Amino acid sequence: MKLHGFNHVNIGCSPRDLPAIKKFYGDALGLKCGFRPAFPNEGAWLYLDERPIIHVVVRYPEGWTPKDAHKASVDHIAFTMSGAAEFRERLIRLGIVFDEQNVPDAGYQIFLRDPVGNKLEFNFVNAEAPQTLAPGTLAPMQFPA
Repeated sequence: MKLHGFNHVNIGCSPRDLPAIKKFYGDALGLKCGFRPAFPNEGAWLYLDERPIIHVVVRYPEGWTPKDAHKASVDHIAFTMSGAAEFRERLIRLGIVFDEQNVPDAGYQIFLRDPVGNKLEFNFVNAEAPQTLAPGTLAPMQFPA
């Protein structure tokens, strides 16, 4: 047996959430909707290049909130990135609220929530941290007081 790596994450949502999720991941991360098998429910596969790394499936009724069905302990989904300044500018332009931390020898990280409340972490090398963010700064979203 050999593990070859991460395949995808699946996000559940209500029918009303689907357009917002597709827009968020498209605008914020540049993911594109692509082929999705003809499953019996609505959804979308969001692609990074040729890989559908985020699967979205409509499986909850209108009015559902994530805490209604959350029964697992997954805290966040993390991505490796470069181009922190450009990403920060994009988030600000899109009005997406985020927290940052700068952990020496671990990296500069941006944390935010998607339209249905999933916490996302974006990892950059420490050298990409803004000059205004002191080393050792921790993100309130990751380490609430």
